[in-house]
Amino acid sequence: MRNLIIASVLLVAGGFAVASWWGVRRLAEQHARSAVAEPATAPAPGPQQIAVVLNPVKDRAQEARVLVEAACRGAGWPAPLVFETIATDPGHSMVRDAIAAGADVVIACGGDGTVRVVAEGLAGTDVPMGLVPLGTGNLLARNLDLDVTRLAHCVHTAVFGRQRRIDTASMRLANSETGEVSTHTFLVIAGVGMDAEVLGDMNEDLKKAVGWIAYTEAGIRHMPGRARKRVEIALDGADFQARRVRAVLFANCSKLPGGVDFIPEAYIDDGVLDVVVMSPRSLIGWVSMYVKVLVQHKRQLAVMASYGAREVTIRSAEPIQTQVDGDVTGAATEIRVEVHPANLLVRVA
Repeated sequence: MRNLIIASVLLVAGGFAVASWWGVRRLAEQHARSAVAEPATAPAPGPQQIAVVLNPVKDRAQEARVLVEAACRGAGWPAPLVFETIATDPGHSMVRDAIAAGADVVIACGGDGTVRVVAEGLAGTDVPMGLVPLGTGNLLARNLDLDVTRLAHCVHTAVFGRQRRIDTASMRLANSETGEVSTHTFLVIAGVGMDAEVLGDMNEDLKKAVGWIAYTEAGIRHMPGRARKRVEIALDGADFQARRVRAVLFANCSKLPGGVDFIPEAYIDDGVLDVVVMSPRSLIGWVSMYVKVLVQHKRQLAVMASYGAREVTIRSAEPIQTQVDGDVTGAATEIRVEVHPANLLVRVA
């Protein structure tokens, strides 16, 4: 039995590696696929007041700050306003201060958490968000086709790039056992069930050492067993349907770390969320899902069904774990997810 488990883990790990390699190859051949609405436009001419919301604990944070300052100085613009996040505030008050100071663009300089907080503060306004990705995932930057390996390139795009509108989404959580209610903005992908459990159980030291591969290690540990959860799902106000699931994902766009194009039909500005219901009961089910993602097969699987919706509600008798853009957001018995079309302006290359 032990040998069977080891063989299963190795097989799944191999599948992840192949999927990543193939995803990188595909993305090299097809980029800018995410744009389906209006094209990017140039910002208003003339000097701009740049504001930076900076996570100072991230690697290369100070280098990024120096690059932004140099870019503004070289253009003859005012010195950028820099607001550093702190442990008790990941950027909420910093975004408000930047807007109050008259910033023409607010640059999120940090990981996915910083990007999400800045986006939440700018959503629904005409102030664009620039991206200088310093995290391990850098999910939105990848979906906007920024070269996350070139810091100077990302700084140049954030300061001088063109602008386009993208969708954001929100997840409202209610826990009937604790009475807690909260709402969280996300830009790329949110999830309930095993997806969130894996993120909560991830080895942080391994994440710092090997990046996104740490998700794979935690995922493999959670695959054995048949611990499917009974939930009720309603799409766009339709009747609830009972399902037994391992995870439900809500995708605003498609690219994940490692180059995997998870849902090719998920566009970042189409006003629709792609809802993926995953319900494998065995290793065969997991492998079939990875093969589907690997070869980009459009046929629906019994263990992995996809739907398009603007609003999704999930109910569960017992609290289930949730996550948004890689941040664990706690357990809930009712989850309401909604897309907000074209309400965030972003800088792109």
